[in-house]
Amino acid sequence: MKAAGRDYTWGPTPTENGGTRFRLWAPDESEIRLVLDGREQRLTRSADGWFEAEVDGRSVGTPYGFRLSDGSIVPDPASRLQEDVLGLSRLVDPGSYAWKDVDWKGRDWREAVFYEIHIGTFTSEGTFRAAENRLAYLADLGFTAIELMPIAQFPGRRGWGYDGVFQYAPFAPYGAADDLKSFVDTAHGLGLMVFLDVVYNHFGPEGNLVPTYASEFFLEDNPTPWGPRIDFTKQPVRRYFIENSVYWIDEFHLDGLRLDAVDQIEDSSDIHVLEELAREVRSSIEGRTIHLITENPVNGTDLMAQRDEGRRLYEADWNDDFHHAVHAAATGEQTGHYEAFSVEPWRQAAKAVAAGYLTAGKHVLKAVEPPEPSSLPTSCFVHFLQNHDQVGNRAIGDRLHTGIDDDLHAALTELLLLSP
Repeated sequence: MKAAGRDYTWGPTPTENGGTRFRLWAPDESEIRLVLDGREQRLTRSADGWFEAEVDGRSVGTPYGFRLSDGSIVPDPASRLQEDVLGLSRLVDPGSYAWKDVDWKGRDWREAVFYEIHIGTFTSEGTFRAAENRLAYLADLGFTAIELMPIAQFPGRRGWGYDGVFQYAPFAPYGAADDLKSFVDTAHGLGLMVFLDVVYNHFGPEGNLVPTYASEFFLEDNPTPWGPRIDFTKQPVRRYFIENSVYWIDEFHLDGLRLDAVDQIEDSSDIHVLEELAREVRSSIEGRTIHLITENPVNGTDLMAQRDEGRRLYEADWNDDFHHAVHAAATGEQTGHYEAFSVEPWRQAAKAVAAGYLTAGKHVLKAVEPPEPSSLPTSCFVHFLQNHDQVGNRAIGDRLHTGIDDDLHAALTELLLLSP
């Protein structure tokens, strides 16, 4: 196994001498043993709750886990390969893939036209390899960017991906890590950027064993709508997610990330974890243009106002207001979140095109005064007629074109394509 290019805090790291370093943050434990290919070795504990050991070289696919003081064996939360969420972790070779995109530098943000893909349903096979075979078709249609719905290992064999519990492990039923790298490689050869939707606001309820040995990873109160709230004031927790963002972009040559529901990422630290994440991503990746975007259901603008050496830390946010106004105008729906857009919906849609959000909402960063949406360039807002949330959360998952006539749907598509 080749030595990795980066020395990550979490997970197995190949060393220069051909060995592997294993680390686990388990402040609730006094002793942990590494279980590696059927043999066990005691890990050294430091005062801050980290356990560590370096082992002579092991081959790709070798199973491993950590035995806790109660005798149970848990997988590595920073595992690079999981066959399921409760089984042992396995070693991979992070340097095994031979990249062909050596001249790829990325694309300007203003050229981004997104196609959102759920790998499991995009093809009948539901794999990275099968999806790769359809990339030329998407490029021919005029798309310039692919956004993958979450692929971090989650329970079962089917799902949206928003209940991931192993943030570093590509979902095994979709294929191997090298299959994902080949997907990205081919996309770049066709001029397509590739973004990944990442979920840093919670862990899924099934397969999350972190609380059994690191209860400090989560807060006891104030849960998110989907599970316990993550405590980003803890340095090991911050490193887990910040390094994860670098990991995906660096090792998989991704062009950017879409951070899910950032309004649920709360942090009382002097520097908010989202600010630190963005700065570290931009300082860690050289020679390529990287883009970071968010989903912020409460219309916060402060993340887009922040600037790092002349660039915004986050380029844009998915603009629900545009979708809601257009949908209300086109369908006449006036219930749920369409109620607020039921009065003069076309006028509200026009305002969303021109100014982004119709109203500015809750901001994330303490030290930043959120600007009015109209003061931001229109490139700070990703407009869409449909996405996974707005289709999947409907009672029967019906799409927009099924409820309106073809001419109106065509006109709305033209509006979307010609919007700033």
